[in-house]
Amino acid sequence: MTDPTAVDRYLDGLLVQEDSVLAAARADAEAAGLPAHTVAANQGKLLHLLARAVGARRVLELGTLAGYSTIWLARAVGPEGRVVTCEIDPSFARVAAANLHRAGLGDRVEVLVGPAAETMQRLEGPFDLVFIDADKASNDVYLPPVLALSRAGTLIVADNVVREGAVADPATGDPSAQGVRRFLDLVAADPRLTATAVQTVGVKGWDGFALALVSDAAAR
Repeated sequence: MTDPTAVDRYLDGLLVQEDSVLAAARADAEAAGLPAHTVAANQGKLLHLLARAVGARRVLELGTLAGYSTIWLARAVGPEGRVVTCEIDPSFARVAAANLHRAGLGDRVEVLVGPAAETMQRLEGPFDLVFIDADKASNDVYLPPVLALSRAGTLIVADNVVREGAVADPATGDPSAQGVRRFLDLVAADPRLTATAVQTVGVKGWDGFALALVSDAAAR
């Protein structure tokens, strides 16, 4: 029986074909001792395809890490597009900036250092796509400012929402799973949002992502 990791490798080799720039960004993250939270190659390609599918020209990313997913998103918006990415750790932001420069994308990406919830208060919307991949315990805190920076048609993508199944346990002691549960409760209760969530299994283990489409202008 082939395991999920082997399936990911097969699909990546056939459909994703991570290039040298992306591979170097992943390697630099490991060399710098960053947490192993970089999205998988197929997940990065999914972000790229989603951004292109909605015609995104302005993208907001919460959680830059080494800039791996940022590269996928910046390539999707094209030379006239713009990605704003928020990273709380200055050392992570420096690694990301170097990776973006090497990728030739520094002119279309702005890396902002500081807590995402505070940084968003200084931004002007709307954004066409928002990728939430920062502190999962704060996911519910991120949603209101994200909506304020959205428009009708904005696509919100939230990563790591399954937490190896902990999200389905109302008694979980995992702060990240608790934050995701609160986030999903807010999404489900908001009439402006049409949403779903999908489980994934592969090189990143058992997890998943949520998609929410803004169906009415949320910006004030």
